[in-house]
Amino acid sequence: MKTVTVRFKKNILDDLDKKINEHNFNSRTEFIREAVREKLSDLTKEELLREFLKYRGKSKTKTNYKDNRKTRGLISKKLMKELEEKFI
Repeated sequence: MKTVTVRFKKNILDDLDKKINEHNFNSRTEFIREAVREKLSDLTKEELLREFLKYRGKSKTKTNYKDNRKTRGLISKKLMKELEEKFI
């Protein structure tokens, strides 16, 4: 593991320390590592969504209402599972 030095203004560090205590992180390092992991994950998801949206409407076949509802249901379940894992 490599060491990286990061500088913050005092008010940001104060907010950081409050959040560390509120959310039971062991240290600033642990909090910052987790924040970086989350940001990298979010950026990856955004990139995948952008790539996915390039193909929106490009299908040569049309879907019907029933297929759309089924797809939305599956996506909703996946999204809820992800949110539960993240926040519960």
